[in-house]
Amino acid sequence: MLKFISFGSGSSGNCYYLGTATDGLIIDIGVGIRSLKKSCKDYGIQLSKVRRVLITHDHADHIKSVGSFSYEYKVPVYATEKVHKGIDGNYCVARKIAVEMKKEIVVGEPVQMGDFLVKAFPVPHDASENVGYEIQAEGITFVVITDVGSITEAIKESISHANYLVIEANHDEEMLKSGPYPEYLQKRILSDTGHLSNKNCGEVLANNATCNLKHVWLCHLSEENNHPELARKTVETILRSYGIVPGKDFELEVLRRQLPTGVYDLT
Repeated sequence: MLKFISFGSGSSGNCYYLGTATDGLIIDIGVGIRSLKKSCKDYGIQLSKVRRVLITHDHADHIKSVGSFSYEYKVPVYATEKVHKGIDGNYCVARKIAVEMKKEIVVGEPVQMGDFLVKAFPVPHDASENVGYEIQAEGITFVVITDVGSITEAIKESISHANYLVIEANHDEEMLKSGPYPEYLQKRILSDTGHLSNKNCGEVLANNATCNLKHVWLCHLSEENNHPELARKTVETILRSYGIVPGKDFELEVLRRQLPTGVYDLT
């Protein structure tokens, strides 16, 4: 049975685990190694079974601990060429990834990685490069789309393939515009290479979710410009306006910023 855990989702640190009975991978490591180890011990996850790390992009909250994790567990790190270069140049990554542990992923080319078939697709964001991942294992398609500036055809297509989906609902536009952020930062977040609003998240879900979608987790919520209940209600209201009922058509949850979710069994 496929298992999923979020160890944190937001600007404080992002990290997700996906595992079968014999294989595992981690998507982004922006949380501390110590807290990751503790959470895995608490939930009975053996980090020795993690055989690869996938990185979406080179911002610190997604890569802070990737070099240390790769070094300690002798695990290869998969990212695009541009993202690997960005990691090398990011001062927030104290231990860099060893050359022999760097593995390059090419956008749009599926790669078999143990129990997982992995395909990266482009996601607009103001990093060196940013990708989402469409991951197939045990007849299940799991999709991660985080730090999304604008919606593309590739994103729509991946949502339509998903049985399980992690997608950004970063901010409420009114909270952002009336909040403490300076104008330049508001413009960055609202730009086509910024972050996805609750409203835009709801719209893209409503227009591209299929009857095969079982569970959606809203990720990367802003602490200053959003609230978990607001994000959920906004997305749910939009879905219902399209005749889609969360809890009936598929489950809808919000990932916590700094706390692990516990283990989800994906069937």
